Amino acid sequence: MEAVTHLVNDTVEFYKWSLTIADKRVEKWPMMSSPLPTLAISCLYLIFLWAGPRYMQDRQPYTLRKTLIVYNFSMVVLNFYIAKELLLGSRAAGYSYLCQPVNYSNDVNEVRIASALWWYYVSKGVEFLDTVFFILRKKFNQVSFLHVYHHCTMFILWWIGIKWVPGGQSFFGATINSSIHVLMYGYYGLAALGPQMQKYLWWKKYLTIIQMIQFHVTIGHAGHSLYSGCPFPCWMQWALIGYAVTFIILFANFYYHAYRRKPASLRKGGKPITNGSSMVTNGHSKLEEEEEEEEEEEEDNGKRQKKGRAKRD
Repeated sequence: MEAVTHLVNDTVEFYKWSLTIADKRVEKWPMMSSPLPTLAISCLYLIFLWAGPRYMQDRQPYTLRKTLIVYNFSMVVLNFYIAKELLLGSRAAGYSYLCQPVNYSNDVNEVRIASALWWYYVSKGVEFLDTVFFILRKKFNQVSFLHVYHHCTMFILWWIGIKWVPGGQSFFGATINSSIHVLMYGYYGLAALGPQMQKYLWWKKYLTIIQMIQFHVTIGHAGHSLYSGCPFPCWMQWALIGYAVTFIILFANFYYHAYRRKPASLRKGGKPITNGSSMVTNGHSKLEEEEEEEEEEEEDNGKRQKKGRAKRD
């Protein structure tokens, strides 16, 4: 018990010390004065993961088609704004794409970049709705480990990023990721419009490939900064490398099962089996889900057409 007490005290003292080197510009920004709001929202998310399926167990799934259309295209707008602000702000500030230390001044461009990164952090909290919609639609198999791991960690880790390094090299990964999210949520928004859009969405599997490329670029970028001695916090670089490696492993596993490995059901002439793995950076596996829904609608249409011919005969 005494060891636990010492550990808690040391942790508190370390946190108090870390606040002395935190960015003073963001101290008064919403949710940035303390980690408690972020942790509380993350805990509520985990509670919903447990309670949501139990609440929906004996209830009919919600359709939420209009809600999903509005949500996905709203996320397109938000991520486009973030990417645009980071690109224009970093260009105006003369940022280097290879090595850029954090500038903690109140320069208008630096504050603009910090503000865009704060919105990026907020977007990770908004993305908890991805899981909420899955559960309300009773798509429980879509809430995979990758899905939950990504959502929980990104929101918390980016609070840390905004608190201590809201600028410099941090802009690089956020710019790439928000740009990819524009494509990703654009895909989901178009898919939510209905099966008639499927013929225009042939590029779905390339979203996963782009994501995996992003993680490799992140590792290379952070590794180059460490090798060249870039004056950006080393702890952040090592954290990025470690985090990206976990995603490469998880996404490679998803890609193999979704696009490379031929399920036993296909060899027997049956429908593909979804393994509940997640898709792209927010852990969606909507791609398989939408294909299944389209097949079900086509089957229903075929049955109605046969009934119509039978009546005419």
